[in-house]
Amino acid sequence: MKPQTVTFGEIMLRLTPPGFERYLQTPNFNATFGGGEANVAVALATLGGNAAFVTVLPENNPIADACVAELRRFGVDTSKLVRGAGRMGVYYLETGANQRASRVVYDRAGSSAAIAKPGSIDWDNTLAGAGWFHVTGITPAISESSAALALEGVKKAREHGLTVSCDLNFRKLLWKWGKSAPEVMSELVKFVDVIIANEEDIQMTLGLNAEMDVSSGVLEHQRYEDLTALVLKTYPNLRAVAVTLRESKSASWNRWSACLNNGKSFIMSRAYDITSIVDRVGSGDSFAGGLIYGMQNLPDDAAALEFAVALSCLKHSTYGDFSRSTLAEVNSLLKDGGSGRVQR
Repeated sequence: MKPQTVTFGEIMLRLTPPGFERYLQTPNFNATFGGGEANVAVALATLGGNAAFVTVLPENNPIADACVAELRRFGVDTSKLVRGAGRMGVYYLETGANQRASRVVYDRAGSSAAIAKPGSIDWDNTLAGAGWFHVTGITPAISESSAALALEGVKKAREHGLTVSCDLNFRKLLWKWGKSAPEVMSELVKFVDVIIANEEDIQMTLGLNAEMDVSSGVLEHQRYEDLTALVLKTYPNLRAVAVTLRESKSASWNRWSACLNNGKSFIMSRAYDITSIVDRVGSGDSFAGGLIYGMQNLPDDAAALEFAVALSCLKHSTYGDFSRSTLAEVNSLLKDGGSGRVQR
């Protein structure tokens, strides 16, 4: 079995109105679980990878128990989870459609992950025997203590010789505790090998201005090589920078692709026209999971990039945060192009 991939962050209870209803249009919510780093672990495990998720969850809490059981159902190793004080974080998602955008409301102040601090996790034991460590820019945005814990984690991962990846994942609704995203993340990225991001993440999280206007939803592909080269030049410790490219025609219709710069070559993936999005939340995490899987199992970065884009394309067709696509389904999309014909 290949060395384990360990992901670290907060997992939350996700509450979503049925279908495309607005908040409390009817007094019902669908309850699932989700969070960037947990989503990556689930994607990897569903593909057959060896993945563990580490976080801090509240003690004696049946919702947290249900969360652990759900992760185990997907084959994620939960033996490294820590229980402590605090509460279960919650987020509410109102799914957009056509020209109405999706909306998120966070309720995670005082959660077990938010109040966790350096020393809360035994990193030497957690990372023993692992080969890859994955974090995101969401955890450092939650609180000062969780930012310090994330930095502690990547430093320990580097000491243990693991490959470290970070999805920058800028969340403007979360950066409220005092320091700005560039102040915190520019230090954390010094211990990272592979960055995953979109163009806004790079500009807002690392403070690198590529003079790109993303508000129109139309991408200027020729500038992405310059943008990724700038990141590699600023952080010479990096092995590669992967950028997801989303052309948003509406909440229901996106064009989806990605690019990668490894310092030797600049690679563009094929693009997918996704015209009837079921749920785009978690698609970036499935891209991260697919890229990690590809870099671990496929012959080169170009193949890994195509695999990641295909997996994340399929995620747009699945409700909930978690990717549920199998290795065979991804390979079928890569081979056949995704006609959507009934398989029987």
